[in-house]
Amino acid sequence: MIAAAARELAGQHVCFVGVGLPNIAVNLAQRTVAPDLELVYEAGVFGARPARLPLSIGDPTIVTGSTAVVSMHELFAFYLQGGLIDVGFLGAAQIDRYGNINTTVIGEYARPRTRLPGSGGACEIAINARQIFVIMRQSKRSFVEAIDFRTSPGNLGGAERAERIRREQGWLGRGPSVVVTDLGIYHFDETGEMRLDALHPGATLEQVRASVGWVPRVAAELVTTPAPTAEELRLIRDELDPEGAYTA
Repeated sequence: MIAAAARELAGQHVCFVGVGLPNIAVNLAQRTVAPDLELVYEAGVFGARPARLPLSIGDPTIVTGSTAVVSMHELFAFYLQGGLIDVGFLGAAQIDRYGNINTTVIGEYARPRTRLPGSGGACEIAINARQIFVIMRQSKRSFVEAIDFRTSPGNLGGAERAERIRREQGWLGRGPSVVVTDLGIYHFDETGEMRLDALHPGATLEQVRASVGWVPRVAAELVTTPAPTAEELRLIRDELDPEGAYTA
């Protein structure tokens, strides 16, 4: 999942990094398919080249070799809302078929079964980065017919409505384009709905269908994700995550 997500960043230039799994995926990309990738962290760092994998978006190592260290206000106002971010890379607790994300609550908002960390900068990233990548583990609890709270908008109820609202609201982004899970890789079709385009080695279509809360769309020519290379595995296991904080 991490290797596949990193490969999706090939050819990208500026990436706003979300907490959790996006953090290791983008750092792997910077060491492999996207060596010139500029990493942006919410704490106020642009063009980060961390000497080690940051423990969080506020880890002091994110300033290593950075282009600029600014206030959070300047980062969001002048970089993100200024249209300088190519990709926002986010995680999620829940996602629906249109790429709408919940990181706020599970259950009713007033009486949630689980209270999650909330938006942070994710909502602003989702509407202003040119495109959104998502990485998350897949299950019926996370891939749901209807999310309990829309923290970060994706394609709302479909591509046509989303495009109209983006235009009316002045949002800069085009919405979600990639979702990478532990079973495969999804892109979005012309209706704004997720479509399974690739299965990871060992994963099956039956597993996918059993772990999604709706009937997923599947590409006519479903392919198998190339297995991680020995170098990708070495970087993940030995250099980036030797203690297994992300991969255990």
